[in-house]
Amino acid sequence: MPASSLPFRARRVLLSAAIIAAGCEATKHTEPGNGITELRVSPGHVVTATSQTLRFRATALTLGGDSQNVAVSWSATGGTIDVAGVYVMGATVGAFAVTATLATPALTGTATVENRGPLSEVVARPGAAMLPPGGTMRVSSWGLVAADSVTISPTYSATGGTIDSDGLYTAGPTPGDYVVVVTATVNASGATISDTSLITISTGAPVPVASVGVTPDSASIAIGDTVRLTATPRDAAGNVLTGRPVTWSSAAESVATVDTNGLVMGVAAGFATITAAVEGHADTATITVTAPPDSTYVFVGAGDIADCGNDNDEATAQLLDGIPGVVYTTGDNAYSSGTLAQFQECYEPTWGRHRARTRPSPGNHDYNTPGAVGYYTYFGDLAGPAGRGYYSFDLGAWHLISLNSEIDMSAGSPQELWLREDLAASNRQCTLAYWHKPRFSSGTAHGNEDPAEPLWQALYDFGAEVVLAGHEHNYERFAPQTPTGVADSLTGIREFVVGTGGRGHYTGVNPLPTSEVFDATSFGVLRLTLSPGSYTWEFIPVAGAAFTDSGSGTCH
Repeated sequence: MPASSLPFRARRVLLSAAIIAAGCEATKHTEPGNGITELRVSPGHVVTATSQTLRFRATALTLGGDSQNVAVSWSATGGTIDVAGVYVMGATVGAFAVTATLATPALTGTATVENRGPLSEVVARPGAAMLPPGGTMRVSSWGLVAADSVTISPTYSATGGTIDSDGLYTAGPTPGDYVVVVTATVNASGATISDTSLITISTGAPVPVASVGVTPDSASIAIGDTVRLTATPRDAAGNVLTGRPVTWSSAAESVATVDTNGLVMGVAAGFATITAAVEGHADTATITVTAPPDSTYVFVGAGDIADCGNDNDEATAQLLDGIPGVVYTTGDNAYSSGTLAQFQECYEPTWGRHRARTRPSPGNHDYNTPGAVGYYTYFGDLAGPAGRGYYSFDLGAWHLISLNSEIDMSAGSPQELWLREDLAASNRQCTLAYWHKPRFSSGTAHGNEDPAEPLWQALYDFGAEVVLAGHEHNYERFAPQTPTGVADSLTGIREFVVGTGGRGHYTGVNPLPTSEVFDATSFGVLRLTLSPGSYTWEFIPVAGAAFTDSGSGTCH
């Protein structure tokens, strides 16, 4: 079964775990115990099979976020682990804890390793490939236990060339058909299982590269964990080309680094775009780096933002300058038509300086340019899959969903069906969604947007806590309510309208029964602090404005 046919979560586990034994990025060296507040073990979770070998590492973190090399002792509730963190899975099926213990200060860090049982199959990919003499390619491998994909510790052998311990094959000088063999241990008795990849070493000039594709195109990893990206060059007919050197780069190395083999490591919570370039062609992947689920995140932003005709967007951008965290937008990012020029001339000098940490949503003014081409071109991978306008990601215990109010939101629409599937797949305790046109608004410029009700219904069915919107150029907070606007303090969703990013105010108001706060006097941003099981909010006005609002809520 090829990797591309596996479920995304299985591919992600496979890809991140398959490179555990690779080299780690250097850490800052300081005296042991100097301000250490946390001990973290990575990888944090691995699914494997009987008799497989893994390598764990422990990193000490200081209050200031620096990492330190420290000496730890290792223990495991199942399998065995040596003083260097090399772990060998035993024969007992189940989930086990791998623990690192630091003596000074007294701290522990824990990871989970799952044994699914003896391997039933080993998979080597690609099954067949063509290389020029001296060309290189990487052979990927994983195991199957029944239908589940698991991490293995393979050994590689090859004819007609050489292959290293990480699966990098280098073709020899002689044309012909050769074989790479991938072997893994089945059990403690030494029994093995294997698969092969056929390598054809060809002659003649290489075919030109016409395109490159990076897989997976997005992934979420924890700080300190890794995921391997694969770049696949193709010719003009779509045929896969092998043995072509790939240049990897990260647009945000402070968030995630990438090595020469496409191995990405999470450094700090945030988002990073990873690019693979081959012979003048390139493709990218979006990497979300998360802190542990018990971490607290700041999520801050507004909508209805950039207008070259005033300086209000600069005033709200200055608020963001002093607020760490992930930035969101609730649509209408660049006025008045969302052209690429308006994004570059109006948005870029203000909110654009926070683009690398922004997760946007589109608005109707962005769609004044057909297909919102300016929006998707400017934000790129940060806006999710090109042209779609909806995507999701996790921050700690929270699942965040950016939706698109400018396309079909009806029940049974592609967006509504995707939303329900996304919610069903989430394992996070709390959920927040945001888009442009509000389901509920006391403002008289637009009022309630009934077409958004199916999205609200899906969120309500799955127990979501918060919805953010824009469109009305004011601020409003609602009590938790049902999709039809009935107060519901037990399972209702709290909505905030935050159309306060910089465009002029809409002052008309006809209060709805569930409206708790309304203001049309102050530009500003809404800062949400997302914690496990709870959240707080604070509306922060620009300099010279007086309105504020704050409070807290709990997850269902």
